[in-house]
Amino acid sequence: MQDHPDQNKNIIEDDVIIVGLFIGSQSMEDDYQLNELERLINTLGGNVIDKIIQYRKKIDPKYYLGKGKLKNIYEYATEQKCKYVVINNDISPSQIKNIQSFFKDKVMIKDRTGIILDIFKKHAKTKESKTQIKLAQLEYLLPRLTRQWTHLERQMGGVGTRGGPGETQIEIDRRLVRNQILKLKKELQKISNTRTTQKKNRKNIYKVSLVGYTNAGKSTVMRSVSQKTAYVKDELFATLDTSTRRIKIDRNNSFILSDTVGFIRNLPDNLIASFRSTLGELTDSDLLLKIIDISSLEHEMHLESINTVLNYLKIGDKDFLIVFNKIDILKDKFLIDRLKILYPKAIFISAYKKLNIEDLSKSIKKKITKSNIEQKICVNYSEGKLIDQIYRECEVVNMKEEDNYIEFYVSAKENIINKILDKIKK
Repeated sequence: MQDHPDQNKNIIEDDVIIVGLFIGSQSMEDDYQLNELERLINTLGGNVIDKIIQYRKKIDPKYYLGKGKLKNIYEYATEQKCKYVVINNDISPSQIKNIQSFFKDKVMIKDRTGIILDIFKKHAKTKESKTQIKLAQLEYLLPRLTRQWTHLERQMGGVGTRGGPGETQIEIDRRLVRNQILKLKKELQKISNTRTTQKKNRKNIYKVSLVGYTNAGKSTVMRSVSQKTAYVKDELFATLDTSTRRIKIDRNNSFILSDTVGFIRNLPDNLIASFRSTLGELTDSDLLLKIIDISSLEHEMHLESINTVLNYLKIGDKDFLIVFNKIDILKDKFLIDRLKILYPKAIFISAYKKLNIEDLSKSIKKKITKSNIEQKICVNYSEGKLIDQIYRECEVVNMKEEDNYIEFYVSAKENIINKILDKIKK
């Protein structure tokens, strides 16, 4: 059996039917899950013409959905000339194979992870993000190689496609994919080593990272705080590549601000693993800004999803500030008062309208100065360059002029103070 020509294409300007399977009884979250999936499909350019829901006591091990329901969906999709059916959850490779066979390759089946992978591929811009998404796609593809996937030879340039004695096409395909996965992991390791070198150059600077559910407005926050342009678009996963800015709050305080890939409910583990080098910015951060879209009805779930990913990365105990964004479009104005009770240290802003950005900057400054140490430093009047360095790199809390020297009481990072003290000793 040959591949369907659209097997590996994104959903672009095609009609799509969403199918949601839920175990147990109906809940309020069901609609949200399907609406979120619709937004994912819209981001790819697809047009959702209908949503079909089935409630079952358990998942059908062969077809995921009940066979009768599957038949109805197939007949409806062909009647509507719909090219894609998308399942709201991840389904097993064997289930995809069985459903695709049932659909006779007239209608293509995709699951939620497949959609997210397509979006990541669409938005990948740098060599790093393109390599990361290639790796994630191949790891997703490997267990789904159930027949002769002749496109692999074309994708991989025909290198090593000849099999040994008795090697079937499917075995060749799997070997090709495994080899490609190994190659991509080596490439990502090289990129990771480069990142490590870059991080060493900024080890003495306070580092802040933006984390948040996709489309929470992280890039807009980045732009507002840094006063520079950043890619801002109303799409899910619009930003995949880490963007970094050095921001000066005042004469004595500055920090590195990094934007990272957005999170989402049940983000596939292989995607998190593939983007580990990018998300490594979070590991090295002194402070995490958890950006939450306050206008979303699911803002509590978004915060939970963020914490889940951070715990997965083993950085759930990092210092953080909760930042509720998009207060300018919030309909329930009393929600802020309720959230202030639940999260008394949270900050409420509109990055787009630049409302309360100054409050956010002040909160970051408090965190920076809290991490500083205080030290008394005595410098001779003749050490003009050293005095200038103290004023330039430290916060002078107090200063007292004596007969032969100046007594400074300063606040700064420990390494800066040690550097000044070393010069005095010399």
